[in-house]
Amino acid sequence: MKSVKVDEGYITPSKIICVGRNYVEHISELGNEIPDNMVLFNKPNAAIGQQLRAYHQETLHYEAELCFMYQQGQFCAVAIGLDLTKRALQSQLKAKGLPWERAKAFNGSALFSDFVTLETIDEHLVLELFINGDRRQLGSVAMMLHRPQAIMHEILSFIALEDGDIVMTGTPAGVGEIVAGDIFEGRVLNQDKVLVTQQWQAI
Repeated sequence: MKSVKVDEGYITPSKIICVGRNYVEHISELGNEIPDNMVLFNKPNAAIGQQLRAYHQETLHYEAELCFMYQQGQFCAVAIGLDLTKRALQSQLKAKGLPWERAKAFNGSALFSDFVTLETIDEHLVLELFINGDRRQLGSVAMMLHRPQAIMHEILSFIALEDGDIVMTGTPAGVGEIVAGDIFEGRVLNQDKVLVTQQWQAI
């Protein structure tokens, strides 16, 4: 089982729950429709990786997301994460009405910065993703169709969250193909204060 760093320790999540189509501009850039209900899917613990790969059976795409850790009935910590996606395969699966896990839940498809504890989560929480120094993605709680508390409530309506589980809350516009050698830098801010940063180099 794989672990993630939280402050000065490590926690092993049993699973990762992901929200799809949670930012209007991202929905538009992929040519999708705004869903009537919250879109949720799972990644297993085995999806947690350390290395950003540009290829896994096909070219991979990046999606930066605000990620929250669940502990004792609430979200207690935040990180920036990368949801790696086999976009071509995902498009094929969607066209056939099939589940996305083959395109979303493969080994190494979820990368995370360190998690840092939070007392409150509000609309001022922001993510930024830079590639080779250029900002490619910018998103915030204020831009989400479904805010973190509503996401947690919806998940708990049908499945239990165990302490240490991670929720990835969707990606803003600006997703794209990962190119080997590119330097990715993600960060989470709260009212312009940087909470955590993480750098990956794609291979």
